[in-house]
Parts: sequence; structure tokens; C-alpha cells
Amino acid sequence: METFELQGHEYIELNKLLKRKNLVETGGEANICIENGEVMVNEVVETRKRNKLRDGFVVEFREQKILIKA
Repeated sequence: METFELQGHEYIELNKLLKRKNLVETGGEANICIENGEVMVNEVVETRKRNKLRDGFVVEFREQKILIKA
């Protein structure tokens, strides 16, 4: 499982995380993948593009798992 450090921020939005981790090429692609139900947050399909991911959340996308850490 990979990790993503919030680096002093309270949260990161889901679509921005996918882009920052280079799991998609563009923000538009991230939004489409989220809208299509391809992303899970804490084992639940997530369709909110700007869902605020906080410490301890786990994101699953294309066989990748990312743990959000404060």
C-alpha cells in the first residue's frame, strides 16, 4: 500500500489525489473515473469528485491502494 502525506494540510480532494499520484493524466480524466464509480474510499464506491480525504482514509483505484497520512 502506498501512502500520501498531507504535509500539514487538513485534507486533499479525491480528484486532486489521483492527479498528484499520477494515476491519471488529467484532472478531467480523474473526474470521469470518479463519476463512473471506478474509485473506492474506505471500501465504498465514491462518486464525489471533491470528497475531502483526511488522515486514515484509504483510496482504491486501478488495483492501487493509497493510505492518507497526516
